[in-house]
Amino acid sequence: MSVGNFELVSPYVIITGGSSGIGLAMVKIFHDQGAIVDVLDLQKPTAEKLQALKLDDETVQFHELDITNSSSVKEIISLISIKRGIGILINNAGIAHIGNVLNTSEEDFQKIFQVNVKGAFNCMQAVIPFMEEMGQGLIINMASIAATIGIRDRFAYSMSKGAILSMTLSVAKDFIKKGIRCNCISPARVHTPFVDGFLDKHYPGKQQEMFEKLSASQPIGRMAEPEEVAQLAYYLCSKQASFITGTDVPIDGGFTRLNN
Repeated sequence: MSVGNFELVSPYVIITGGSSGIGLAMVKIFHDQGAIVDVLDLQKPTAEKLQALKLDDETVQFHELDITNSSSVKEIISLISIKRGIGILINNAGIAHIGNVLNTSEEDFQKIFQVNVKGAFNCMQAVIPFMEEMGQGLIINMASIAATIGIRDRFAYSMSKGAILSMTLSVAKDFIKKGIRCNCISPARVHTPFVDGFLDKHYPGKQQEMFEKLSASQPIGRMAEPEEVAQLAYYLCSKQASFITGTDVPIDGGFTRLNN
């Protein structure tokens, strides 16, 4: 996978939710370009999958933990800072939910908030003091086009991604004089295992038909691949993107501007 001549601002990268989908694609691209990657997720990929992706060496370390637990996050971040250092944080972990304000249960609303919002908060709160000590750091948060446009039946999910966008802007402004930059990425639909699982569950026997329908909802005519989002993240973590902070970067196949 080629990413041009971009040079990372730091070789030390922390990625949350890096065991599958977009997160795993990020782990792969950063690892292949020589970064030392720590992954925070509930469960690590199988040994067979890591071997197939050539991620079974000492430069990638998977830590199984719940990012909604602030004490666990602070403990592992402290250990990483001692062992390797902290330069880049990518808050990618997140869960989806389908429903409007009336049929979203309080339990589902709270779960979305805990993982998507509080999880990112915990990680940023844990890493920023170490970044301040170093006088530099970079944070990338995974938002969504749902943060800025209305999407049917995505009430709680949109709430959480709107919070991610707002937190990104706040951190960027509060710590710009400390040498810390903070941006977010807003994808439209991405072909991840979640999409396949959703289609299997809700459209048995019609998976391909619905996949094509969802793909066609993007003006460009297809979903993004996880690797495309990963390459954008890699660029934003490079020295060549050092003038970018407090920015929400869409990768949406024209969905936001061209879907009239």
